[in-house]
Amino acid sequence: MVNFELIISKLTILNTLLLFFPYYTATMKCFTNPSNPGALKLLIASKCGQKEIQIDTVNAKDQKSHGFKRLPVLELDNGTKIFSSTAGARYLFKPDDNLSEKVDVWLTWESTVLLPALAACNLDKISDSPVLNAVSFIDEAVKNKVYLVDERLTVADVVLWSSLFALFTEQNIVSQYLSSKHSILNWFNNLKDSKPFKESIAIWGQKQGNEVFKSFVEGCSYPSVGNMENVTVTEEKETVVTEAEINEAEQAWLGKRSSRPKPRKFTKPVLPQAGEKNILITSALPYVNNVPHLGNIIGCVLSADVFARYCKLRNWNALYIAGTDEYGTATETKALEEKLTPRQICDKYFEIHKETYTWFNIDFDYFGRTTTDLQTTIAQDLFLRIHKKGYTSTASVEQLFCQNCSRFLADRFVEGTCPKCKYEDARGDQCDGCGTLINAVELIQPRCKVCGKMPVVQNSNQLFLELPKIEPVLQEWIKSSCDHWSHNAREITNSWLKDGLKARCITRDLKWGVPVPLSGFEKKVFYVWFDAPIGYMSITANYSDEWRKWWQPAKETPVTLYQFMAKDNVPFHSVMFPATLLAVGENYQLVNHIFATEYLNYEDGKFSKSRGIGVFGTDAKNTGIPADIFRFYLLYMRPESHDSSFSWVDLATKHNTELLNNIGNFVNRALVFDEKFFNSVIPPMNMVKEDYVLLASVTREIRGYHSVLENGKLRDGIKYMLNISRHGNIYMQTLKPWVLIKGNDEEKKRAATVIGILCNVAALLAIVIRPYMPNIAKIMAEQMNASEDLFVLTEDMNILLPEGHKIGKPVPIFTKIELSTVETLKKMFSGRQTSPPKEPSKKPEETFADLQSASKVADSLKKMENAITEQGNLVRNMKSGGAQKAEWQPHVNALLDMKKQYEELKKVQASLANNVSPASTEEPVKNGECQDKEQEIIRLEEGIKTLGDKIRTSKTNKESKEVWGPFLTEMLDLKNKLAQLKPSAEPAAPSKKGKKKS
Repeated sequence: MVNFELIISKLTILNTLLLFFPYYTATMKCFTNPSNPGALKLLIASKCGQKEIQIDTVNAKDQKSHGFKRLPVLELDNGTKIFSSTAGARYLFKPDDNLSEKVDVWLTWESTVLLPALAACNLDKISDSPVLNAVSFIDEAVKNKVYLVDERLTVADVVLWSSLFALFTEQNIVSQYLSSKHSILNWFNNLKDSKPFKESIAIWGQKQGNEVFKSFVEGCSYPSVGNMENVTVTEEKETVVTEAEINEAEQAWLGKRSSRPKPRKFTKPVLPQAGEKNILITSALPYVNNVPHLGNIIGCVLSADVFARYCKLRNWNALYIAGTDEYGTATETKALEEKLTPRQICDKYFEIHKETYTWFNIDFDYFGRTTTDLQTTIAQDLFLRIHKKGYTSTASVEQLFCQNCSRFLADRFVEGTCPKCKYEDARGDQCDGCGTLINAVELIQPRCKVCGKMPVVQNSNQLFLELPKIEPVLQEWIKSSCDHWSHNAREITNSWLKDGLKARCITRDLKWGVPVPLSGFEKKVFYVWFDAPIGYMSITANYSDEWRKWWQPAKETPVTLYQFMAKDNVPFHSVMFPATLLAVGENYQLVNHIFATEYLNYEDGKFSKSRGIGVFGTDAKNTGIPADIFRFYLLYMRPESHDSSFSWVDLATKHNTELLNNIGNFVNRALVFDEKFFNSVIPPMNMVKEDYVLLASVTREIRGYHSVLENGKLRDGIKYMLNISRHGNIYMQTLKPWVLIKGNDEEKKRAATVIGILCNVAALLAIVIRPYMPNIAKIMAEQMNASEDLFVLTEDMNILLPEGHKIGKPVPIFTKIELSTVETLKKMFSGRQTSPPKEPSKKPEETFADLQSASKVADSLKKMENAITEQGNLVRNMKSGGAQKAEWQPHVNALLDMKKQYEELKKVQASLANNVSPASTEEPVKNGECQDKEQEIIRLEEGIKTLGDKIRTSKTNKESKEVWGPFLTEMLDLKNKLAQLKPSAEPAAPSKKGKKKS
């Protein structure tokens, strides 16, 4: 049976690959050998995506002369070639489908399981092929469904259908092996008869079966039956490792224990060192005017913390600097709201931020603030240098002046309608609706945020940074540097440069900020976009008097600067701040890597402190969920390529499946085996090839982990981490040390080796987990009795717990998150109340007294429906993830309880409609319009609808009448009962043959 939990963890490179390919409207070419199903895949995808491709036939024997390693090849009109037909299909298909995680899972499964299995099979001996297991897997997945994902055609259908085309058009195979697979046959044939598939087959050709399969094998580069002798495939077929990888793993295991490095001892202050990899890490400075929420935390400080911890695992000389951004209108606005001075606001919220980040286990080397004397000194110094070099100018600026408040209104003191997207609550500096940076005077119907009055336009002299003068140098620097930035950082920067840069105002008519050190501007301060990034320097200067070694490094101690932020901060780090430093010159350190996230939403909405919606930093500690679990989930959902959402149900699901059932279960079993059978001592390990296959697989995951983390793809690092645990679990389940230990002497020795290796894989997990969950890593190390020396991450898997090492006491690492906890937390942060929610098991009378109105009851019913859906999904995920009945049965019971509560609320709703209290419905009313009757009508109508849906689904899937007939009989009976209670309802009429019909 195919392990779907294993496949979902495999890293797909398609999202990353396709980010770099813009969509082209010109004709693209598909180079293919005749009848290759990969070309059919591309044709269908192009039809669905309404893109045109031209087929160019290439003889498979001559593909190397064309420079093609495999066929088909999709060539874009700019010359870019896509060698994976699956990646090409993803590119050609509808763009709005490109962000579905479920689609990603299927495409990864097709690339890592289905295609290799197809390439290695022999159609004449298919009875022994893993392809049939794959077919059974899909057959189960499409049962009672028309499509693979979300009841709509996706690129996943196109890809898998095309890959299976040869198999499902070879009649001997269909009749002998597939005839009982009704679901997948219906799925395949329905798609085959649809318009885009028919049209594509007409263009591609009429070959079928074995001829198509031969074309596939000729064009692909997967190992075929004839060249499998140099690869080793594990029992689950989840990993293919080469002999070279196995030999390398053996050498690493046997030879590198003595040379394993010790963890670097950092002495303060950390300064750049000659001959070292010197890494400076910053996270965007959050405004100090509010409590940070989970989206703020993952967008900057948490992401940077993971990367900094990773760098230190590699023994690199790394410094992580961060702090709070405290000057500007945001602070003045908050001070007005809370009736405090700006300084008091800064002091208050600085401590809140600091305490919040401490609770989240974020380990800054130094956490500072921008309201310091050094900030003033450095900012004024940089300004005077660019002013002296002629990179500033003065101009009279139209600004909004509030006559009621007698003051010029800085951008954040103004709100209004965005002139571009018409968003009604745009700020005076930026529209949150479309992200456009705007000038306050451009707002439609502006209003003063302090008093609400409409301001007037007046002139005020301001200083500007002359970006056009710096642009040529800036453009050249961006061109040479942006390859190391996240995709959205490049796109945002290019959009700024597209129409040419314009001079930007760098001063404001405020009191709270760094004063402008220039005659005539004494009453003005620097605008926050100019001032705040300089905070990285001043915070470093507060950390060490030798701060210039980081920010103006010598040639012999080069520095690499990594900056983490949300996408709205990109222009200030990729254009504004670099332009300032380039204007100054003097070898200031410019950013090398910008890693920007998209936005994290809360339960598909936005975080709102004022409305109490979402989890804010000060709330998280009161949930009872450890900080490391929040860290894990936020990083699992890190919005790297598109917006994502925090969901309590999803958090519980991922915790219970990935952490509790995968990692926690593996580590605990490995250590308990050692405690039970070997008195907590790592036994002798007499290795055989099978063991080195595991180590080679694990080494591959380590190197994948390195690759993604070095490039800021922190979310993908979790996948490699989970893969290591899965490799260990598969190895454990395959070799069954608990059975071997009961055998003869040789089997007992084998058990000892297996358990020793398992404990070492568990130790490796503690290392790779540390950047994500530092407290969990510490707990794991304590259970293994491992010192701090454990925490160095090398390029391969070697001995971490040697023979004779005595481990500590193993105990479960993770505790299950119950549904009741999830429901309580959802209500606590839903914005509907400020106090903890009442118990969900209220009686209908109490619920009626609380809700008071039909609209509130309807709202509660809708929310309960969503909760029931989510709970149902949780149960299905646990079952599909291999959870035992003892684990998922309580969740089923909770689901039944929720449905019962739903029915009670329906009673309340019906009673409100009749102006009858639920309490009075216990006594029937003489005129017959009692609550029991209303509820029976509702029950019958819902039953008819449910049965009708079942019948339609069954008929769509072309199932026999034996399947849907009983549903029809039951539905007709309900219709007749409904007609007796509700005269307007039509009874089920008998057919001409005397039978009832729907």
